[in-house]
Amino acid sequence: MEQILRFFRNYEIWIYVILGVLAIWQIRKFAVSWEELRGAFFGMEREGAQSRVNAAATMIVILIIMAVVEFTIVTFVAPTVPGANPLPTTTLDLLATPTITLPAPTQNPDATQGVTPTPGEVAAAEGCTPGQVNLTAPLNGDTINGSVTVRGTADIINFGFYTLQIAKPGDTIYLPIQVGQQSVKNDVLGSWDTTALSPGAYMLELMVTDNVGNAQPPCDIQVNVQAAP
Repeated sequence: MEQILRFFRNYEIWIYVILGVLAIWQIRKFAVSWEELRGAFFGMEREGAQSRVNAAATMIVILIIMAVVEFTIVTFVAPTVPGANPLPTTTLDLLATPTITLPAPTQNPDATQGVTPTPGEVAAAEGCTPGQVNLTAPLNGDTINGSVTVRGTADIINFGFYTLQIAKPGDTIYLPIQVGQQSVKNDVLGSWDTTALSPGAYMLELMVTDNVGNAQPPCDIQVNVQAAP
């Protein structure tokens, strides 16, 4: 299942291109057959032209359905399956040197078990709005391992859905790990299994979107993933 979803994500553009070319071809066939049908005077001639019109129209509908299915899979299905969104490995040079030095954060008693603060240079939390779009566990700069419960708030006017997603610092492409359809206020947003990740720094982002598709400024924190003991 994950391999199939990954295929549709990786070759999304090519799938649309192929479907578009086939659609143009079938639309041309439909137009030619329609003109033949309008100019036909004899019964057999009209039947043949009508058959070609019906075949071209059927293919156009099928191609439209295939495009809708591709869009649905890539936009709504694949983001909910973490295995369909592979992270880049540490062999790629994706790390950016942080420029903001923060003091070591204090231990939050409400933070998820297994999360400990890490001193050093980390990117400052950005875009977080308490009571609306906010992450409370893990905290910015924490060190985590294993399965981590992510807590916070995703509660805006005209709430639509929220997405938890991750990336390497400096990377502009975030990979979804959790999608929620219900608003959350100071509670569990989702679970993040870090066991398959390479140790290192990661950005954790909470993105909240309203019911008409407008995304709010995301809440971003940086955490350090350690190898599972």
